[in-house]
Amino acid sequence: MKTTETPPPADTPPPADAVRTRPAVTKTAAPPDKESKTGGVLNVFSHGVLVIWAFLVAMPLLWAVMTSFKDDKSIFTSPWSLPDTLHFENWSRAWTQAHMSDYFLNTVLVVAGSLAGTLLLGSMAAYVLARFEFPGNRFIYYLFIGGMSFPIILALVPLFYVMNNMGLLNTIHGLILVYIAYSLPFTVFFLTSFFRTLPTSVAEAAIIDGASHTRTFFQVMLPMAKPGLISVGIFNFLGQWNQYLLPTVLNTDPDNKVLSQGLVQLAVSQGYKGDWSGLFAGLVMAMLPVLAAYIIFQRQVVAGLTAGALK
Repeated sequence: MKTTETPPPADTPPPADAVRTRPAVTKTAAPPDKESKTGGVLNVFSHGVLVIWAFLVAMPLLWAVMTSFKDDKSIFTSPWSLPDTLHFENWSRAWTQAHMSDYFLNTVLVVAGSLAGTLLLGSMAAYVLARFEFPGNRFIYYLFIGGMSFPIILALVPLFYVMNNMGLLNTIHGLILVYIAYSLPFTVFFLTSFFRTLPTSVAEAAIIDGASHTRTFFQVMLPMAKPGLISVGIFNFLGQWNQYLLPTVLNTDPDNKVLSQGLVQLAVSQGYKGDWSGLFAGLVMAMLPVLAAYIIFQRQVVAGLTAGALK
């Protein structure tokens, strides 16, 4: 009589031989990601464009600095070669004989005064527009926005007569006031968006502790807005330092001319003499403060832009 073997219970583990002889499951490699290849190509392309752009920007600056140490003959015979000797007399001649020292001092006075006034008045106006609700808030804000789109060339003639009637024509303080009015729209627009991103709980805590609105602004909110102030300060510094149209119309006194006017006068006064080495030396003098300011504060500029964009 044949007996049939009963199957093992379900919870009985399989024999060891069966486990050993089970075929191993191999994982096939995933196909290459097409998006990663596309991203790599775009990354290489963007880096190549940035390298080309950096070359196009840096080469004229380096060539101007190199040319400022050459003599006039070497500028025309070998314009792309390094100077055989460093002619520092080009800088001294431009500084003294071309009166670049006087132009530099006038520019420092005008830009320092206008930059301080622009940041002070702009930050105060932006703080009020960003933190307080009152009738006409949006109307005043859009007035500042409209000032950014108004071309300054249309205001030159009436501005000339207004400053002449007020006795501010051909004066340093008059030019400072014009620079402040010219830079306020962008400053208020930039800082209003920046103040809106700052936490309100800190200001409310200062008010609860008994601080006035003025003290809260100057001791609490203004230090927190330091990245935004540095960013907008750099932009205003670049625009005011390189300003040429406003001082040309409103500042015709030779003793109060700024650097942009001095460079034009240096180029025109050469006539047939061709003092190109002195002209390049004066150009580098006017260019170095702008480069130094941006190199020193480039991290703060980027931090201010990103902090103002995120909340």
